[in-house]
Amino acid sequence: MQIKFDEASLTKLQPHLGTGKKLLLTFEDGVGPYSQHAMIHMQVQFTLNVISEGMATEGYDQTISSNLGDILVKGYSMDSLDENMAVHLNQTLDTMLLSGDIGSIDDNMGFIDFTTADGVKKNPAR
Repeated sequence: MQIKFDEASLTKLQPHLGTGKKLLLTFEDGVGPYSQHAMIHMQVQFTLNVISEGMATEGYDQTISSNLGDILVKGYSMDSLDENMAVHLNQTLDTMLLSGDIGSIDDNMGFIDFTTADGVKKNPAR
């Protein structure tokens, strides 16, 4: 399984990455410290998260390769993902589209940098 980020999303995300940082692709099901909500809804929701090396990763037991490095995911959420995925930045709305072989997976994927105090407030998809 792999994810390819387009140039615009790379430009948005790279300043948040660096030594001691990890990427998570969080299935928004209310399980774990980084899931923001467990609303009853008819769509799949994901959020891309940045955490520091010492922060908890329990439950994130699988890895997806990407052109930004490895991304940790909750293993059971892989049922909602595709073998080949892409992330495209909607520059007008500053949101990301996660798509795969079958089409759109999440057309409003959030982004939260948990290494900053205001990371949750700056999530454009909230």
